Amino acid sequence: MSDSATQPDTPRERLLPSLVAEDFGPEFRVVARGGVRRGIRLERAFWVSLKHMAESRKCTIGMLVEEIAEQHPDQGNLTSAIRVACMRGLAEESMELRKLASIRTINAILIACPSPAFALSSSKKILAFNTPFQQLVRRQLPSAPGEDGRQDLKLALDLNVPDIFARLDANGDTPVSTGFVIGAGERRYRGQLSAVRAPVTEPELLMAFVFNG
Repeated sequence: MSDSATQPDTPRERLLPSLVAEDFGPEFRVVARGGVRRGIRLERAFWVSLKHMAESRKCTIGMLVEEIAEQHPDQGNLTSAIRVACMRGLAEESMELRKLASIRTINAILIACPSPAFALSSSKKILAFNTPFQQLVRRQLPSAPGEDGRQDLKLALDLNVPDIFARLDANGDTPVSTGFVIGAGERRYRGQLSAVRAPVTEPELLMAFVFNG
């Protein structure tokens, strides 16, 4: 018998959020709008979704249900229509968040910033930067005759990147200030920056804004 047959199964990485038993329980509520009262039975998870949708649209759950009912006059399928509307609403919201959480958004933020700024990976690799940062590097670390480009540019932070993320987690994502050094060849420049978490989920990135460059 092989060793693999006797070893316990290793836990598989979870692909979906944990399902809570309370979310499955059906709840009956009466929704009123425009003098029309509708008794609706839905799983609690869908009531929560409707509440979030109503809050984001600054309306009531009754207004949402009325609109869904108008689009689907077959009252027998109203609960199904509500479920589909909730799923589509969540899908559209997720798509909008995915658009925001992208390197394109980070680039737009950096370009809009008038001070030197750049995006940094967990390995301290500069992934994106704006024109003021490029000008800072050229001004403080001028190329010697015969040198071209800045492929030899190195960055060091007074705080380690994992420590910065830990501080952001601990203080509610309040920006973290730290010293930094950029160097090229024998040249060095020391400055201060303010670091925040970039609006992306994978990979985890920092956006750094130089405030004395």
